[in-house]
Amino acid sequence: MGNLLKVLTCTDLEQEPNFFLDFENAQPTEAEREVWEQVDVVLKDAKGILDELQAYKGAGQEIREAIQNPNNEALQEQAWAAVVPLVGRLKKFYEFSQRLEAALHSLLGALTNEAYSDPTQHLEREQALAKQFAEILHFTLRFDELKMTNPAIQNDFSYYRRTLSRMRLNNVPAEGENEVNNELANRISLFYADATPMLKTLSDGTTKFVSENKNLPIENTTDCLSTMASVCKVMLETEDYRRRFTSEETVPFCLRVMVGVIILYDHVHPVGAFAKSSKIDMKGCIKVLKDEPQNNVEGLLNALRYTTKHLNDESTNKTIKSMLQKD
Repeated sequence: MGNLLKVLTCTDLEQEPNFFLDFENAQPTEAEREVWEQVDVVLKDAKGILDELQAYKGAGQEIREAIQNPNNEALQEQAWAAVVPLVGRLKKFYEFSQRLEAALHSLLGALTNEAYSDPTQHLEREQALAKQFAEILHFTLRFDELKMTNPAIQNDFSYYRRTLSRMRLNNVPAEGENEVNNELANRISLFYADATPMLKTLSDGTTKFVSENKNLPIENTTDCLSTMASVCKVMLETEDYRRRFTSEETVPFCLRVMVGVIILYDHVHPVGAFAKSSKIDMKGCIKVLKDEPQNNVEGLLNALRYTTKHLNDESTNKTIKSMLQKD
């Protein structure tokens, strides 16, 4: 209980971490290598998942024709043949979310243990793991952006489940049924029903990590998140640090990671990122976003507006609310 009270009441924004986290070139030390290699296996597949999701067109046309012509067997078969491989892909995305959660647990275990006295030391001395954590956050926001703009995903899966139920009632053997049984179909359906399914996976996974590691003070985890947000903010607003970026992708990467970790903190911390006691300088973070060209950050500002948990709480500072209002 003492730990929880400490998290709820403690704030110390004066001591912002001030170091360069090398998102471009960080390499694992021997101490980091075991966890780094476990996580690297998962992250190697992340780009392929995003590419497949971006290319996902859905079977809307075939489904519409099948529904409009319920007695036309050929159209029913065409729709089913179009949907089954797509469901295989949706299953693959869901299974990747489970692998990502396991990778997150490994990283949190390393970045919150008692090897160092505070999260700043962890992130500064375990930069390769911090970079992987950032890559998970970056992937999560990108996946959810793509999913939110693709209604075909839920339509395809709903059609698949309805058709499968009808086939079972009529004792028709269904190709693809073995791939997604009823229990798995329920879990996949719940996953895609969420507006931001990967973020939910991460926030549930982080909450689970905290509850499973009762020997670790809760603030070890929440402070790791707030420190990561602060590191990104400081690097983005410090010209000397920005000059060290060699890739034009690093600024958008930093912005996305900063927003991702704020949202995660807001879901996991008992009172969230917007409370007076929050260890994240929300005004500073929003200012950093607003200093960028609007086209580059509107999606990230929307993520703060619509996917955080505590923004609309009464305790949220009015200035922060007005900074996030649409112009």
